[in-house]
Amino acid sequence: MINMHHAHLMASDIEATIAFWRDGFDAEVAYDITFAGARNVFLRVGTGHIHLYDQAPKTAGQGTVHHVGIQTDELEAVVERVRALGWSVTDIRTEPTAAYAMAKGPDNLLIEIFQPDPAQVPPHLREFFGVSSAS
Repeated sequence: MINMHHAHLMASDIEATIAFWRDGFDAEVAYDITFAGARNVFLRVGTGHIHLYDQAPKTAGQGTVHHVGIQTDELEAVVERVRALGWSVTDIRTEPTAAYAMAKGPDNLLIEIFQPDPAQVPPHLREFFGVSSAS
């Protein structure tokens, strides 16, 4: 079995980046070590993982990561919480199958915060999105 385990993100201010994920998305530090000469912090965000590397991004601006997708069933609450922390978040946009907003986090990381509409998720994608049945 092959599963995506984590997104590896460079962090110019690792403490601010940990706080962003912890306070904005309920992340928990799963592992905090020094490896290959730098601090490496693994975060658990729900069932997903993020690996932070204590080093500024090597390229200015966006770099190689376009965005990280964060799924929630509390879209409005998460958007308001991230805004209250002082981060830029778009208004919530609604599409036929989901609603979403885009946030800019530390080092200009683009984050899609999305909430699928269980009634619109096709049967073959229910497991992928963690939707057990249409409501």
